[in-house]
Amino acid sequence: MRVCVIGAGYVGLTTGTVLAEFGHEVYCIDRDEAKINLLNRGAIPIYEPGLTEMVMRNKKQKKLYFTTNTIEAVNKCPIILIAVGTPPCTDGSPNLTYLENVIDEISKYISSHKTIIIKSTVPPGTNEWVDEALHKKGLKRNLYDIVSNPEFLREGSAVSDMLHPDKIVVGVKRPEVIKTMQLLYQNINAPFIFTTLNGAEMIKYASNAFLATKISFMNEIARICDAYNVDIKDVALGLSTDPRIGSLFLNSGLGFGGSCFPKDLQALEHAAKQKNIIPEILIAVQNVNTTQINLYIDKLLQEFPSLKNKKITVWGLSFKPNTDDTRYSKALSLIEHLKTSGADIHAYDPIVTLNSSPPICHKDIYESIENTDALIIATEWDQFSKVDWKKVSELMRGNIVIDGRNFIEPYLLKRNNLKYIGVARP
Repeated sequence: MRVCVIGAGYVGLTTGTVLAEFGHEVYCIDRDEAKINLLNRGAIPIYEPGLTEMVMRNKKQKKLYFTTNTIEAVNKCPIILIAVGTPPCTDGSPNLTYLENVIDEISKYISSHKTIIIKSTVPPGTNEWVDEALHKKGLKRNLYDIVSNPEFLREGSAVSDMLHPDKIVVGVKRPEVIKTMQLLYQNINAPFIFTTLNGAEMIKYASNAFLATKISFMNEIARICDAYNVDIKDVALGLSTDPRIGSLFLNSGLGFGGSCFPKDLQALEHAAKQKNIIPEILIAVQNVNTTQINLYIDKLLQEFPSLKNKKITVWGLSFKPNTDDTRYSKALSLIEHLKTSGADIHAYDPIVTLNSSPPICHKDIYESIENTDALIIATEWDQFSKVDWKKVSELMRGNIVIDGRNFIEPYLLKRNNLKYIGVARP
């Protein structure tokens, strides 16, 4: 099948590349000429394990193309997959400008039947709006089908998630388009969930909201555990063995960030309020997440009544490991808090380097902690759990290590004369 993917960002690039891997002929479209030129030279603008190799392989096999020519790609391809960004507006609602622009543009070129798949995360009612918008622009409804097909990709494991999803959610208006979607994803062994356009949109938002709720719930439980000298890891283990709860998203720490959870919670809250519904749980989830950093700052201030001129090193800048994405990164929020205290801030991340200073970014992990008074681990990169703690102890001026992700074993630090501080890790 020939597929036109509009939007060569994180979702579009990963989705298009994997569809090419499945044997489809894929044309990835983006208005950003610099990005397209970069991709055509074989350079990938994002860090995602396994993606570069797959892009190069499918380009070589002439199954994957990158272009700015929307007209040619739309004319060639019976399937148009839209994966443009929907960033938040100041009021929390998603900005649908990019999607609206795409719909306006492709409506001018459609002369044969197209299956238009909306991969972008959009609020309930958006796909219905797309259907109406195309009709109002003069397109007969026998020329297109609208499909809501939200993505469930996790940064850092997106290629694997696309190859081996736990489900494929498809919202349709006409059952006839179901066969097209089954052919598109025939290489995937996963159950299909067929629903309405609004239903598919809500499944995406509800999924992210529930996972974010689990994180904030565990962070609130960790606060209580901290007060009662209870190890949160024991509580998490107890919960994880309950099949009604499961083991995922039970880690406590600095809180969630990234491009999905924060904006999707805001969007769902906004959508609810549009219907005069006050989503108390969603609001509470966001409040817990926003205030979580304060716990770690307070613990640092218990060790140093003043942080002025103290050298503080932060390990991790991305919002999670195995990605270079810093959107809504809790590490960066932490650094912003530290800036106001007058601390001398240094940082190390295996992938990310910031252009602004502070912090001073180091290329070597051990160099970043030379003569530092305190180390804060803000992202759970696997590399951080395998460092030589004896060497760390020798290089540091102080001995404070704050584990912002509760993923380092405290005894490893204690036996090297380092003071481990987490939340609810007695």
